[in-house]
Amino acid sequence: MCDRDTLEDTIEYQLRNGLSRRHFGALTLGAGLTSWLAPVARGDELAVTESEVDIHTPDGTADAYFVHPVKGAHAAVLVWPDIYGLRPAFRQMGKRLAGAGYSVLVVNPFYRKQRAPTAPEHPDFDDPATHNALMDLMNGIRDPALTQTDAVALVQWLDAQSSVDRKKPIATTGYCMGGPLTMRTAATVPQRIGAGASFHGGGLVTDKPESPHLLIPKMKAHYLFAIAENDDKRQPEAKDVLRDAFAKAKLPAEIEVYAGTIHGWCPIDSKVYNHDQAEKAWGRMLVLFKSALV
Repeated sequence: MCDRDTLEDTIEYQLRNGLSRRHFGALTLGAGLTSWLAPVARGDELAVTESEVDIHTPDGTADAYFVHPVKGAHAAVLVWPDIYGLRPAFRQMGKRLAGAGYSVLVVNPFYRKQRAPTAPEHPDFDDPATHNALMDLMNGIRDPALTQTDAVALVQWLDAQSSVDRKKPIATTGYCMGGPLTMRTAATVPQRIGAGASFHGGGLVTDKPESPHLLIPKMKAHYLFAIAENDDKRQPEAKDVLRDAFAKAKLPAEIEVYAGTIHGWCPIDSKVYNHDQAEKAWGRMLVLFKSALV
């Protein structure tokens, strides 16, 4: 997941690609964000409207970003960000997804402790204070019951929106630590979650009784798992465990290791962002949604 091993992999990746340690030290999440977030012209994108929203849950008020096409009701997508939380990159990714015809909610998973932003503008994961603060936030939501509470509240909120087509299933996507949260969401409200996508998800298969993969029999969602190459090298058996569990549950699941990728490669502000492979994973997600959210 988002840990010291990931940091070392990131440094190795940057050095392999010709970046000096001095320049790497200056490169932080959000560097170059203006160019990464520049809108890409797509003639088939729908006009969208966006807003910052507050959602009441049994544990407090969750702040989130909601974006959807200007006209009509559409299938909803619940997005769980990585450890850096709700931020401009995820708002832009949510906006792009809405332009493809979905009503998208990007939540701040750490709302119980702090409203977004929950990470510094240019966080340095190698800085002990920043590292400890982010890990504290992530550790604060490890209890599966918290995700279950949020899943129910967030799905209910989505179903109350006029821009959400309640006749269509909901999708949920997650990045890094968000991967397991999608699985907990799919298992908590299986009657509404019809698709899930995990991008470089961490901790999907563990030896703990609360391991997310053990929840697969409770799901009805079709899934996409986009696995980072270095994550696969660290835990090569995980993909096979997932394949076996989905096969036994008779649920479709596309499980692929993306060659040349480092954990964290999908968010557009990541230091190890891999454009070509991220676009491939994005495309596979849209294919999944087209078939499952009907």
